[in-house]
Amino acid sequence: MSQNVDNIQPSYPLFRTDEYKDSLKNKRDNYEERHEQEKIDEVFQWTTSKEYQELNFNREALTVNPAKACQPLGAVLCALGFEKTMPYVHGSQGCVAYFRTYFNRHFKEPVACVSDSMTEDAAVFGGQKNMMAGLENAKALYKPDIIAVSTTCMAEVIGDDLNAFINNSKNAGHIEQDFPTPFAHTPSFVGSHTTGWDNMFEGMIKYFTRTAMDGKQVGSNGKINLVPGFETYLGNYRVMHRMMKEMGVDYTLLSDPSEVLDTPADGSFRLYAGGTTQDEIKDAPNAIDTLLLQPWQLDKTKKYIKDTWHQPVSAINIPMGLAWTDEFLMKVSELTGKPIAASLELERGRLVDMMTDSHTWLHGKKFALYGDADFCMGMTQFLLELGAEPSDVLCNHANKRWQKAMVKMCADSPYGQNTQIHLSKDLWHFRSLMFTNKPDFMIGNSYGKFIQRDTLYKGEEFEVPLIRIGFPIFDRHHLHRMTTLGYEGAMYILTTLVNEVLTQLDKDTRGMGTTDYNYDLVR
Repeated sequence: MSQNVDNIQPSYPLFRTDEYKDSLKNKRDNYEERHEQEKIDEVFQWTTSKEYQELNFNREALTVNPAKACQPLGAVLCALGFEKTMPYVHGSQGCVAYFRTYFNRHFKEPVACVSDSMTEDAAVFGGQKNMMAGLENAKALYKPDIIAVSTTCMAEVIGDDLNAFINNSKNAGHIEQDFPTPFAHTPSFVGSHTTGWDNMFEGMIKYFTRTAMDGKQVGSNGKINLVPGFETYLGNYRVMHRMMKEMGVDYTLLSDPSEVLDTPADGSFRLYAGGTTQDEIKDAPNAIDTLLLQPWQLDKTKKYIKDTWHQPVSAINIPMGLAWTDEFLMKVSELTGKPIAASLELERGRLVDMMTDSHTWLHGKKFALYGDADFCMGMTQFLLELGAEPSDVLCNHANKRWQKAMVKMCADSPYGQNTQIHLSKDLWHFRSLMFTNKPDFMIGNSYGKFIQRDTLYKGEEFEVPLIRIGFPIFDRHHLHRMTTLGYEGAMYILTTLVNEVLTQLDKDTRGMGTTDYNYDLVR
């Protein structure tokens, strides 16, 4: 074999060697029983047609690549945002391996999360014994200050009661009665990763404040609370800290995993780093107000804060782009009485200058996008501000109110007149749209790579390039450290979009003496 200790190759060049080509050909010819290539190409061409798109959009009993992840994944991210908190999943070991691997690949960072490893006997008799041993072991081994418990499909299907199991574990002496164990039921077969984040966050603030509201008074600590939601751009946590500090605002960012998911390589391993403290959670009801940075996916959080903390939860949109960052900062200023910092006004002016510089290249360009509800809404709003034209916007797990708001937003802009909003659809639906309603670019996570390759397979003139913004990003490095919120985030998005347009222009005009006139060095 060509793979030996003196010549170790990754799969990319290795599988291109003759012996692997021969091996793969032998497998294909003698074992796969595949159709002839002509038949495969015929079916492929049919799946790119309008006829197929209509059939595809009428499908009901099957989801193909749903453009969402499951609830416990969101619960784990939420838990990681609190100081010395160990996410604990009541379910099978395989589920937790998936969550950890998923985040490992996106953040390029080790992710702490434990499981009580339910197997077949627990599926029959219930997982209480697993819970008792798991909580005791997790506390002894990893010495957290909080264990945040969520569930997987197995635990939910058999009806395990987290509240009862945790209390029974405490009563039996496996952990102390007063040891913090917030929990949330997060069935994987309903909702999405954003639902799981919302459920876990509600469980966290409920645990620390529901029975401790005596003496709490809205506005008494002079702070505002910011709730990020399922946020995987670490720069977005940091830009919030920066903007609040530049305005001199007292604030609490409730759930901040930016340190534990971005620890330095300095010789010291940090199982825990940063995060919102218990004291900050307990003090949160005393804030002036709580602002939800991703309001379309935080329904339970909003209800709890309104009903229990009695805060108004002032309505804002996700602070993406120019106008909605303006709106956010003006709301912060209104609530706190702090003027918007001169440094942020300068930053805003630079963003406007960038938009002016780049508008000729973005004006009229068509972008299709997919992702979470607030991301899609914020990105669409910014595209409209840039004079770009969103062609198709797809969100699998939003609601009809979101769809109605999106339709109105697009209808109010001259650049959104032809925008189609797709609710409860998946990436196989999105693939059809890339053929039948071809945009110039698509915006989304790494899974769009396969759609781009399919469009290219039909011919270069059909290719729809992917611009990677969203979650997860597996096939590029360090994008998770970028920023999509605030003026800084708008600058990053704008830079990414316009340079992708210019890269495509270079590609389209690189024929020497045939297509390269005027476009060798673009102004």
